[in-house]
Amino acid sequence: MASSTGESSGPTAGNPVAEQSRPTNANKSSFPLSQNNMDTPLHESLYAQGYEMRKKVVGEDYVAKALENGSGDFMRPLQQFATESAWGTIWTRPGLSLRDRSLLNLVMLTALGKWIELGTHVRGAMRNGATEVEIREALLQASAYCGMPAGMEAFRVADRVLNEMQEKGEMVRG
Repeated sequence: MASSTGESSGPTAGNPVAEQSRPTNANKSSFPLSQNNMDTPLHESLYAQGYEMRKKVVGEDYVAKALENGSGDFMRPLQQFATESAWGTIWTRPGLSLRDRSLLNLVMLTALGKWIELGTHVRGAMRNGATEVEIREALLQASAYCGMPAGMEAFRVADRVLNEMQEKGEMVRG
C-alpha cells in the first residue's frame, strides 16, 4: 500500500519483485471488460432464439431477474453464453420434446446436487407439460442411481417448488 509520501508499506514493502507480482485490475487485454461481450451479429441470432426459449421454459420473470443479476460487466458474458449455448443451441434442437428435456435436466441436476437450478427446472418441467407424477418418477429414478441423500434433497426442492406454484395459482397439486 502506498503511503502519502509514495512509499510502499505492508508485507511487500521494499520488495520490488513482490510488488510487481501483485495482481491489479489493470487491463492487459485488447478490450475493456465492459466491451468484451458477445454482442456481435454472429451471436445475436442464437441469443434471440435462446432468450425466447428460456422465457418459454422457466418464465419471463425468472429470465428478467437472471439477466438483471448477471448484467454487470463481469457476469454478462456468462448470461449470454448460457442463453446462446444451452437455450439457443440445445433447447431449440429437434429430436426431444421440451418435456423430455426438462425431465432429463431434473435427473442431471439431482446427480450434480445443483438444488437452486433443480428448483428452476421443476417449474420449467411443469410449464413444459410434465406431470407431477412424471417429475416424481424422474426423481425416484435419480434417487436409485444417484444415491438416497441426493434423491431426498431433490424431492424436498421439488415439493417446495410445486407448493409455491400451487400457492401462486400456477397449478393444482393432485
